[in-house]
Amino acid sequence: MTRESRWRADQMPDQDGRVFVVTGANSGLGLATTRALARRGARVVLAVRDEEKGRRAVAQLTSEQARARLEVRPLDLSDMASVHAFADGLKSDGVHPDVLVNNAGLMAPPRTLTAGGQEVQFAANHLGHFALTALLLDLMAGSDDPRVVTVTSANHRQARIFFDDLTGERKYSPMGYYNQSKLANALFGWELHRRLSAAGSRVRSVLAHPGYTSTGLQTSAPVGRVKFVFGRLLLPLAQAPDQGALPQLYAATDPQARGGELYGPDGMGELRGAPKRVELAPRATDPEAAGRLWQLSEQMTGVSFALPAAA
Repeated sequence: MTRESRWRADQMPDQDGRVFVVTGANSGLGLATTRALARRGARVVLAVRDEEKGRRAVAQLTSEQARARLEVRPLDLSDMASVHAFADGLKSDGVHPDVLVNNAGLMAPPRTLTAGGQEVQFAANHLGHFALTALLLDLMAGSDDPRVVTVTSANHRQARIFFDDLTGERKYSPMGYYNQSKLANALFGWELHRRLSAAGSRVRSVLAHPGYTSTGLQTSAPVGRVKFVFGRLLLPLAQAPDQGALPQLYAATDPQARGGELYGPDGMGELRGAPKRVELAPRATDPEAAGRLWQLSEQMTGVSFALPAAA
């Protein structure tokens, strides 16, 4: 994609008749993604931790688009019982998503463990999306163009997986463990593509990152230096959520988006701009690390994929 043909939201194909599940859809990138999809005729399930905030988001969007087809369903990605309940609810109600957008994220809080004993960023950003994807794949099988879009970050390039200390018990860094979760997103999306391809599946697993975008992510969870740097000092450099959402919208809807690829902004340093294909870090395409993370994720969530391991 050249800069002369920079992609915009109004270039999105018509989405009438298609169903999208967007996690974290009540604010930031998730809200911007939902707004753009609704404008193109999509039915969007807003998967949100706080139902009241979800209802307020729907009220806002329907005031802008009276005919928007939106519904709110509760989902706490850090709680496996909630993930199962969400998937079971879609199944029992006969909802068959065409596209799952794994968008929700938590950034750089103080060290916190979930009720299941996992570090909360790894649990919410990676494990919850891993399990949700596994539970929804069968529902997506009949779609004409099924896709899973997993949102990572350019920070995956400076990250590593702390396989010997996944919970941060020995040494915890808020940004280090945020970066770990974003590398986990990238490893998962890439490995999912390999396994779907090996299975002959029609589902595309595509990755996206938003560059530097002004959302509540920089201010809702971080504390201290991280909150000052990302929530105040650098915030004037950030782009708006409607712009930051373009890479994941491209990955979710454009016919040219390919499985196993990462789409991010085309500007300097991939901080802002229109979507283009960008490079995954070599560590995000390491089959050994991806396989190890996959196996651990199945053990930690108790959820497995009915897909063969890629060669």
